[in-house]
Amino acid sequence: MDVIAVALRFGLYLDLMVLFGVAAFGLYGLRGDERRSGAAIAFRPLLGGTALLGLLLSAAGLAALAAAMAGVPLIAVDSASITMIVSGTAVGTAWIMRMAACAFVLASVLLASTRPIAMLSGAGLGGAVALASLAWGGHAAMREGAAGAAHLGSDILHLLAAGIWVGALVALLLLVFRRSDRMTSDDLRLSHRALDGFATVGTIVVATLIVTGTVNLLLVVGFDQLGGLPGSLYGQLLLLKLAAFAVMLGLAASHRFRLVPAFERALAAEDHRAALAVLRTSLVVETLCAALILALVAWLGTLEPMPA
Repeated sequence: MDVIAVALRFGLYLDLMVLFGVAAFGLYGLRGDERRSGAAIAFRPLLGGTALLGLLLSAAGLAALAAAMAGVPLIAVDSASITMIVSGTAVGTAWIMRMAACAFVLASVLLASTRPIAMLSGAGLGGAVALASLAWGGHAAMREGAAGAAHLGSDILHLLAAGIWVGALVALLLLVFRRSDRMTSDDLRLSHRALDGFATVGTIVVATLIVTGTVNLLLVVGFDQLGGLPGSLYGQLLLLKLAAFAVMLGLAASHRFRLVPAFERALAAEDHRAALAVLRTSLVVETLCAALILALVAWLGTLEPMPA
């Protein structure tokens, strides 16, 4: 395993999902003045920081890819190898799109900071393009024709749905872990409304992930090779990923049907501490599962799917 390549892929997946997902959350999960940076979530430094980190990780990832293709250490990669990738491959075109999209997010954060909806919309659009560009660095880009287009489209939808979920988890964690002086009754009600409001969006996200994940699995592995998954490293990592996803589904269902209603009852009784503590723990565990899945995805992207 190329540890550097996997680490860069993991960082880029996580960074761009947070960028897109948090911006989207600000639009569908908050209202009015709540969208102002610092009112509920410090959108400006968070979105600007993730966009800048996306630029840095993308540059490092391109250098690592050029080094791998040239068969030289990362410090020995030359500009000719990088130019060849950028100018002559689909991966290079996707890289240019990603860099432009991250730059667009930075511009939106800097120029529209006093207009929350414009800032969040610009960051969400740029984040979506940047995140979608990662599909050209995976197995979906290896196919051609109609099957390749279907696989690429499915992979893009999968990435965007995952980004909405990951970004929502980060945003919800920022809401429920605010300082004690930022946890007034109004703040607590906002946290409950955001948690409860994600239920509908979360249902659509889960359905999209299941459908696109199934399509991607069948296109990458093939129906006739499903039984052989436990016999290869690729298959074992994929099964671990599915197990982590199942845990996330269970936690999400627990939030919707048990923990969030319990939090609402606790707010009504003005005794929220225990319910909030349980919610915090559950959200942390769900976020760690999401991070594990992204790490596995980063690793899987460097392996041949189901080698003979």
